[in-house]
Amino acid sequence: MNHPELLRLRNSIDNIDAALIHLLAERFKCTQAVGEFKATHDLPPADPGREAAQIARLRRLAEEARLDPDFAEKFLNFIVTEVIRHHEAIAQKRGA
Repeated sequence: MNHPELLRLRNSIDNIDAALIHLLAERFKCTQAVGEFKATHDLPPADPGREAAQIARLRRLAEEARLDPDFAEKFLNFIVTEVIRHHEAIAQKRGA
């Protein structure tokens, strides 16, 4: 269906999706640098205290934005898991 309102909404969604991808790319550039720092200073790839604080913070932000906090937590957990995997790979590379 090519209703103008539907097309307008879908274009907005496409723009938001593109922005999300660019934001995630920037976030991963930063976390890559964190992983390098951690590897250089023999710090563990994961930081459970920081992760718990970030989850609590993100849940509060989600509530304020009227977004399901459980969804926001799942989303952050997915990202954090990937970041830790990258940090572990950086640490292994440095140790090799």
